[in-house]
Amino acid sequence: MAVTLTETAAAHVRKALDKRGKGIGLRLGVRTSGCSGLSYTLEFADDVQPGEQQFDNHGVLLLVDAKSLAILDGTELDFVREGLNEGFKFNNPNAKAECGCGESFNV
Repeated sequence: MAVTLTETAAAHVRKALDKRGKGIGLRLGVRTSGCSGLSYTLEFADDVQPGEQQFDNHGVLLLVDAKSLAILDGTELDFVREGLNEGFKFNNPNAKAECGCGESFNV
């Protein structure tokens, strides 16, 4: 099982961590929410929680809890710029459908 970051996403996270002045990486997970059932959670991580899997990608540590990893296995996290908008894009091979606004998904 694995979750990965593109080089572009890793560079963005490293820059944000440097600006923040602390943190060991990024915590990625899923929660029940939205019209399709699940939504992604993403936050800075200052420590490793018990039971979290660790993935080092391009010098950035990704932390994922066991429950979320079953849903996120194979996911690639990218950072994209589309016109005036920019943000993280989740390329999750397990997602069967997304809601119209792109805020939630189901498996």
